[in-house]
Amino acid sequence: MAVEELQSIIMRCQILEEQDFKEEDFGLFQLAGQRCIDEGHIEQLLEIIQNEKNKVIIKNMGWNLVGPVVRCLLWNKEDEKRKYYYLMLDLLVKLCNPKELLLGLLELIEEPSGKQISQIILLLLQPLQTVIQKLHNNKAYSVGLALSTLWSQLSLLPVPYSEEQRQTDDYGLCQCCKALIGFTKPFVEEVINDKENSLEDENEKLKDELLKFCFKSLKCPLLTAQFFEQSKEAGNDPLRCFASEIIGFLSAIGHPFPKMIFNHGRKKRTWDYLEFEEEEDKQLADSMASLAYLVFVQGISIDQLPMVLSPSYLLQFNMGHIEVFLQRTEESVFSKGVDLLENGLLRIEDNSLLHQYLEIKSFLTVPQGLVKVMTLCPIETLRKKSLAMLQLYINKLDSQGKYTLFRCLLNTSNHSGVEAFIIQNIKNQIDVSLKRTHNKWFTGPQLISLLDLVLFLPEGAETDLLQNSDRIMASLNLLRYLVIKDNEKDNQTGLWTELGKIENNFLKPLHTGLNMSKAHYEAEIKNSQENSHEVQKSKDLCSVTVGGEEIPNMPPEMQLKVLHSALFTFDLIESVLARVEELIEIKTKSTPEETIGIK
Repeated sequence: MAVEELQSIIMRCQILEEQDFKEEDFGLFQLAGQRCIDEGHIEQLLEIIQNEKNKVIIKNMGWNLVGPVVRCLLWNKEDEKRKYYYLMLDLLVKLCNPKELLLGLLELIEEPSGKQISQIILLLLQPLQTVIQKLHNNKAYSVGLALSTLWSQLSLLPVPYSEEQRQTDDYGLCQCCKALIGFTKPFVEEVINDKENSLEDENEKLKDELLKFCFKSLKCPLLTAQFFEQSKEAGNDPLRCFASEIIGFLSAIGHPFPKMIFNHGRKKRTWDYLEFEEEEDKQLADSMASLAYLVFVQGISIDQLPMVLSPSYLLQFNMGHIEVFLQRTEESVFSKGVDLLENGLLRIEDNSLLHQYLEIKSFLTVPQGLVKVMTLCPIETLRKKSLAMLQLYINKLDSQGKYTLFRCLLNTSNHSGVEAFIIQNIKNQIDVSLKRTHNKWFTGPQLISLLDLVLFLPEGAETDLLQNSDRIMASLNLLRYLVIKDNEKDNQTGLWTELGKIENNFLKPLHTGLNMSKAHYEAEIKNSQENSHEVQKSKDLCSVTVGGEEIPNMPPEMQLKVLHSALFTFDLIESVLARVEELIEIKTKSTPEETIGIK
């Protein structure tokens, strides 16, 4: 019945001129064709399509059958007639109007979700490529439309993280990336071959579309993708191969990555035919950061880089990209910033990075980004690596650079542990200055200005000593070191001139704060012990308020441990404070000969 109905429609249309086909004819043809497929009359439908007399009709109306055929291929994977569906799809691609077919194929690619995204892309990439090759007018537009649609769908797929996930490739992203390279390559070759004998305007438009696709690919999936270490396994990594091909495309279309990444920031002059909107401009920053990582850390096409570039220049160039990575919250992304920073710093000698570089915004925001990773990242290995990178960064700076960075981080970190780390570094620099060569940044007036940020309590005696215990202990140890190493007569550090201010701003408020804190915690311990018997009877959890904040509900024994631990911390601070005051008293009352050997 369906076949007869379709043949009746075709016979009526055979006597019409192409321009006389009506919208009604298209609708009837589609419905009848759909019924033929649903009822399994595939071979008869193939005969109708292959009939030379129906050539004009199929050219204009046949594209409506592509959707039903594709759905059969996706849903009926065990159907014995699959070979006929494939043959019908090939015939429709060959015979139908390419403009209508292009839009139809792209609509089909946009339909699915989840795992079906990769299935339909892998099925339709070759037909889509064939259709575009048949389009001679506005080819660049068609290529751009296709690549944008494909990328939009691929960006919905999760990026496999581990080696095992890439091997299983459940969502088919790795397969799609490989197939997408094959899809794009003929258009890249067309740009290369047509540089001299093609219309320059159309060639530039095609290059533009390919360039945009490369930028998008560098952001997704390559920005979040994790790569294996450079080894034999790396060659089998599908995403690494995809990255290598994308970088190769950039060079092939006249945008080698050294030119691109070194001109980043001047893109409006360099790529004047690319009009980036605000969102695309943000995407470009992510893409360029991804490119820098692939080249410098993964070593993809690094042999294209000029060998004359200095390590400090390469670091300066990469700092903006590192900043982009560290601003992201995904572990797979900001970890690349840490790796890229390490790559740049290891090329530089200690104490050789000039302080003038800190006038560049990224040279201060990057260490602040490392601090965020150190304090907020839930992954211990990344926290430790970020700490190591911050230390490495400090080591590379010259003395004035170290001084400037210390001031910046003391003012911005808002974390006791980080401040303690910086104070320890200040102590190390003072030690180097006293033992080796005089350094104006870590002696005298400059040092005193820095110590003003260290030897004080932010809120005086009311400062939360437990919350700031790491910083306070580091400050006391620094003060102890200064008292021991610098005699009042020499006063190289300027400590003895400022001793009165240090006592008023730091030591006396610390005494008061310790007395208040110990009294408060001792009272809480007493209350907790008195209440523990009743709590044990009721088997309930108890809570204790410390410093205005309630300790989370926990067993009484655990709360007592917490409170005793706090008291132990206060005792430790008090013992160091007492030793510092003892040393000050000895130094101010003794001759230089008597102070030798004091520790």
